[in-house]
Amino acid sequence: MRRADRLLRIIQLLRRHRRPVTGQRMAEELEVSLRTLYRDIADLITDGVPIRGEAGVGYVLGEGYDLPPLMFKADELEAIMLGLSWVERRGDKVLQLASADVVAKIGTVLPEALRPFFYDAPLLTAPRYNELVDRIDLSEVRSAIRTQRKLSIVYQDERGEATNRVIWPIAITYFDPQRLLVGWCELRRGFRHFRTDRISAMTQLEEKYREPRLRLMSRWKEERAREQHQS
Repeated sequence: MRRADRLLRIIQLLRRHRRPVTGQRMAEELEVSLRTLYRDIADLITDGVPIRGEAGVGYVLGEGYDLPPLMFKADELEAIMLGLSWVERRGDKVLQLASADVVAKIGTVLPEALRPFFYDAPLLTAPRYNELVDRIDLSEVRSAIRTQRKLSIVYQDERGEATNRVIWPIAITYFDPQRLLVGWCELRRGFRHFRTDRISAMTQLEEKYREPRLRLMSRWKEERAREQHQS
């Protein structure tokens, strides 16, 4: 690997993580010695790249530093197009339009030599079969998640019995052919998963839930991990 490519990979590696990454971990991924990695990081810092940290503790990339889109590699462009193609097939209408807009924006800034790797990416997503149709607007659910607003829903179980719930929405999980809304249910006093095709009515409330969404996500993940460990 050329040294210039290695330096760019170090920056990209640090961009993936919000917390410090150890030199040993980076050296193993880049397949270089720890000594070489420390020298490369020192050179990047000298060149003005805002890397903070120290040997034995770990390194983080300072906020505000970015690379221009033309630095995308062929593999990265194919990964982006695969993800956008998946969203176009499985997202709600607003997400589908957003996906098309992203394709147009990236294509505009890419140099001519890279555009075939993006527009003609050979990675395809399968069509949706047996899709279950939602009766609610998922874009409104996503808005409630972003603003941490409670949702009042009417939910039907597998027997068709309906209950009124107030939930704190924190995430949407996409499956074929259905989607699950993850949230804290005030009725059940715990985390629950709601199939979006079984929500017959929904209202976004003005009231916000008190606990930060990321903290709720962390608690939900811990609960899921315990359940999987016990099963």
